[in-house]
Amino acid sequence: MKRVLLGLFTAATATMLIAGCSTTTDGNAQPPPPTPIAEDEAPEEFAQVIASSNVDAQRYVYPVAKGESDNTQNWLDLFMPKGDNHAPGSIPLVVLIHGGAWKSQIGADVFVEFSRRLAERNLAVLNVEYRRVGSGGGYPQTFSDVASALDYIPEVGRANPAINLSDAVVVGHSAGGQLAMWAGTRHKLEDNEVGAKPKFRPTSVVSLAGPLDMRTAVEMGDMNIVKALGGMPDEVPDRYTSVDPIQNIDPATPVIAMAGDKDHVVPAVISQNYVDAVKKAGGQGTFVMLPGANHVSIVDPSRPEFLRVLETVSKAAQRAHPAP
Repeated sequence: MKRVLLGLFTAATATMLIAGCSTTTDGNAQPPPPTPIAEDEAPEEFAQVIASSNVDAQRYVYPVAKGESDNTQNWLDLFMPKGDNHAPGSIPLVVLIHGGAWKSQIGADVFVEFSRRLAERNLAVLNVEYRRVGSGGGYPQTFSDVASALDYIPEVGRANPAINLSDAVVVGHSAGGQLAMWAGTRHKLEDNEVGAKPKFRPTSVVSLAGPLDMRTAVEMGDMNIVKALGGMPDEVPDRYTSVDPIQNIDPATPVIAMAGDKDHVVPAVISQNYVDAVKKAGGQGTFVMLPGANHVSIVDPSRPEFLRVLETVSKAAQRAHPAP
């Protein structure tokens, strides 16, 4: 993989690319695969990752549903094992969605180390950034952005054929856990709902301390959900119905919900409730309690519980079962 990172096409560039695109067997024009942003625009942390590990990194800016992409927020960072000789479809995919209460104060840069550690295990990793409350996000924009990012994954796959798009796990922490579970059930949405008609569906989903029962979480005092959705459940019920994971279970999608017994931000009972509901619906759900873990330590690479998370995600990506 070349050490270059991915960018937006200008209108002129897009016109030239369309003019030079290939043709599929059914006669339809096939645009060329996307290209990374220029190397001189690459984040500094990419150079550090490439220099200090056996991992390559690229950035892709994804198109949004309405308007123009914000290239500081609408991007996917791809981390891959080094080398140009990977067989097509040989590397399983992990998609990471960071948390932070859907607020702009925390971004996807917090998952650079997580991404690197997974890529070193011979996995392809896409670290997703999206607009959040305080930086143009909230409902519906945050959800639309995440849907757009995931729907761009097949295009990233065309540019990187070693990625196995049919064997993918989406992983999210905190607010990202909610977004990850919602992402795994978008095919159940009505056509007029935000994120409907997905172009990409994960094989399985892993939540790390996610608010997977949003109404119950609000009842327990989580006002970040209220701010993200623009109201209480009785004020905007349709929004909760559309994005609340426990109201949109797909029994055909295996899920894992991990939580710490010291988590006072999103108590572990929220994850347990969700897994119980998945099993009641006939689905495959696994709840993993992490002793001594709190809301942040579950994704802190310096903490021992992170190793359990890393191993569970790695095995899920390899379509294996997590350790009991």
